[in-house]
Amino acid sequence: MAEAWANYHGKGRVRAQSAGSHPFGAIVDETYTVMKEKGIHLEDHCSKGMQDVPLGEMDLVIAMGREVSCPLPEGFRGRKVEWNITDPFGRGIEDFRMVRDMIERQVLELLREIREQRVSA
Repeated sequence: MAEAWANYHGKGRVRAQSAGSHPFGAIVDETYTVMKEKGIHLEDHCSKGMQDVPLGEMDLVIAMGREVSCPLPEGFRGRKVEWNITDPFGRGIEDFRMVRDMIERQVLELLREIREQRVSA
């Protein structure tokens, strides 16, 4: 969800990639459903592990929840941000909607922060 929101709201100014420390191997149906409700289609997305994305090249890494680890490569020069968002997996559709909306708010706030940093630099 975070990758889709960041790329949607970032409008080409950012490039987000999502990966997990314990990827499920597929995007669960509830995620497709709740994102489609907001007009975001995930057909081109897939479940990835942290080894599948270039962490060492990223400016920013978001750790979504405290219940999972987010190890970074040695020498990582970017910034790590903790969001403490609970994984809705195994819960009802309303939990997926709540998490979707929480992630969107966090993404929008982060994009505002990035925009302000670029303006003041």
